[in-house]
Amino acid sequence: MLRIPRHYGHFVFAVIQSGMTTAIAAGIASAPFLSDSTFMVHWIGSWLIAWAAMTPIVLLAAPFIRRLVFALTIASELDGKART
Repeated sequence: MLRIPRHYGHFVFAVIQSGMTTAIAAGIASAPFLSDSTFMVHWIGSWLIAWAAMTPIVLLAAPFIRRLVFALTIASELDGKART
């Protein structure tokens, strides 16, 4: 199995997250092509374009989103405790 150093985790997260999100969105956008058997051609084309566009955006937006989530949330009694 591929083992990537943990300090590159944000890159791995961005690739996986953008890949999954764009795969679902491309599938929904390609749904009209289910009836004429060209769904896979349209889906893979739109997915590859969307994934290539979204991965850098996710990488750039993630730190801002983390800060925004931190600003919009408050600490609770569960923070800092071990979760099972």
